[in-house]
Amino acid sequence: MSYELHYWPGIQGRGEFVRLALEATGTPYVDVARGAEAKGLGLPALQRQLQSKTATQPPFAPPFLKDGEFVVGQTSLILQYLAPTLKLVGRSEQARVWTQQIQLTIADAVTDAHDTHHPVGTSLFYEDQKPEALRRATEFCRVRLPKYTQWFEAIIARNPAGSRHLVGGKLSYADLSLFQLIEGLNYAFPKAAQRALARTPNVMKLHHRVATLPKVAAYLRSERRIAFNEQGIFRQYPELDIE
Repeated sequence: MSYELHYWPGIQGRGEFVRLALEATGTPYVDVARGAEAKGLGLPALQRQLQSKTATQPPFAPPFLKDGEFVVGQTSLILQYLAPTLKLVGRSEQARVWTQQIQLTIADAVTDAHDTHHPVGTSLFYEDQKPEALRRATEFCRVRLPKYTQWFEAIIARNPAGSRHLVGGKLSYADLSLFQLIEGLNYAFPKAAQRALARTPNVMKLHHRVATLPKVAAYLRSERRIAFNEQGIFRQYPELDIE
């Protein structure tokens, strides 16, 4: 039975971190909301799950994953759940905890990036909060973004197993997620990201290494990979790309 990934159609968003783990390992899955309504899929199928009146452990919001009757929400927790089966995490407790700590830090960076264009409220339009967005983006580009990238650079360099991965000597879901974070930053903040990443050669080598993995490269070229756009987390507003 294939996993069922429930996430909004038309955007990469937080669901993309889960897609990358599944795609990189060649794991069969159904991207439910992107399927045909005639087959019981599509956005109505996702909405039925969210609006269920009988589920005892309902997800708060997408993404969430169904494994048979088991449902797990929250991007980081989904990845933690999948990782042992997909062989995207080490066997020791220390490796698993450290990988999840990195993933949660990536999640913090994703939230910070999102909040540059919606610093006041997600229910408001960007146009309703432009002054606040500019202030938030300035702090993010000049302070938070380089702080994140330098931390990732440091932990790659200090990895006892070598500088090819974030954790241990094999690919982990944290490597895939860092790749996606860098992709998003390069799209939304090309000038600020270029400046920060110029100081993080290990991060850039890891990004390239993930991009050229055969299954990842094939996915990136496929129609399954949704293009970045201004409905997702990473949005390209040139006025927010602060140098």
